[in-house]
Amino acid sequence: MQDTTKLATRVLIVDDHPVVLSGCRTLFASDHSIRIDEANDAKSGHKAYISKRPDVTVIDISLPDVSGFELMRRIRKDDPGAKIIMFSMNEDPAFVVRAVELGAQGYVSKGDDPRILLKAVRKVVAGDNFISPQLAEAVTFSGAAIKANPASQMTPRELEILRLLGRGNKIVEVAEALGISYKTVANTTSLLKQKLGAKNHSDLIRIAVEIGMN
Repeated sequence: MQDTTKLATRVLIVDDHPVVLSGCRTLFASDHSIRIDEANDAKSGHKAYISKRPDVTVIDISLPDVSGFELMRRIRKDDPGAKIIMFSMNEDPAFVVRAVELGAQGYVSKGDDPRILLKAVRKVVAGDNFISPQLAEAVTFSGAAIKANPASQMTPRELEILRLLGRGNKIVEVAEALGISYKTVANTTSLLKQKLGAKNHSDLIRIAVEIGMN
């Protein structure tokens, strides 16, 4: 008898919402060619990627420790060929574009029909890129707005620092979460103020919240 587990597509889901993980288990249970592993934060997700080496990793942008963007950066640093799909409630076209620019092969909204995620996994495994049809259309018709969106002008590190500041983290806490120096975070924060036109630290936090970075 043939061992189908050797032929199965390995999918790692990184999401901290039990309902989402349960839904993914149910969704992928209908396809015996797919096996899933789970993680509920970036740290465990990174460890799971290293140990499991999945064919595709599905990452929620909003994770409890660091963002999905930062996790993607860490994974791609270890494995530049990693295939990653961002899975998020955020349907801002600028975030879709930024995810692709940072190396994601796919972007699926949690508001989509669940079968869209299954389709995305199959497409990305086959070597194609995939964006939810609704989001792809929004990206096509909002080029000018995307260019005007601050998120589209930031580096991965700037995005992550701004997100953590928007959550109310202090500079020392941001440095600890990202494993970088206090000075690096402080310098980046100053650059972000200039880039975003923030008058002070509180103004920077307000901007982070307004553009959905928290």
